[in-house]
Amino acid sequence: MTFSAVARCKETGMMGVVVTSSSPAVAARCAFAEAGVGAVSTQNITDPSLGPRALKLINANADALEAIETLQHSAPDMEFRQILLIDKHGDTACHTGSGALGLWAENAGKNIAAAGNLLGDVGVPRAMVAKFEESENTGEHLADRLMDVLQAGLDAGGEAGPLRSAGIMVVDRLSWPLVDLRIDWTEGAPISELADLWAIYKPQMDDYVTRAIAPGDAPSYGVPGDE
Repeated sequence: MTFSAVARCKETGMMGVVVTSSSPAVAARCAFAEAGVGAVSTQNITDPSLGPRALKLINANADALEAIETLQHSAPDMEFRQILLIDKHGDTACHTGSGALGLWAENAGKNIAAAGNLLGDVGVPRAMVAKFEESENTGEHLADRLMDVLQAGLDAGGEAGPLRSAGIMVVDRLSWPLVDLRIDWTEGAPISELADLWAIYKPQMDDYVTRAIAPGDAPSYGVPGDE
């Protein structure tokens, strides 16, 4: 009931996750990323603890494949889980257990991995990876590229049922996400609504970083009462 991608920008080192699902608040349970470490999407019959656990393994010098293999041998109920992750070097790995729901698929390359379950078409992850690779040398922000990846998954067949939530997370040199936006429930089109939210947030993104690390240099909020 979910499809997602994890990716790394080879130019900036930013890493991120995009995810969408028929379930509510999918990004709150499935998307995890840490600057300088990696990014993880844990889905299908979701165990959110696998996200922080995978990042901890990578932070302890495991690469993406080693982290997946460790989880396969040590985490319970892995037959019900679908996990994709990327490390700081852009290496990727995926796991889909035998209990994956419906039509499932995964596809991975350097700096990008995508996977889904209860898909409308087995080619969804492949289309997502191809879209990311097309934009490799465009200079676009990673969040823009990830939003295009999510749309490409939808255009390739998406989920078998209606989508209700979506989210994007991007990390950069900070201890908190540079971008962490979610549409937790909508009867409309969560990917389009997430794209609209990103379009609003993007021009303000760097200002929020400045307010955190150098508040004396921070620009006005531009709201009533802000002198």
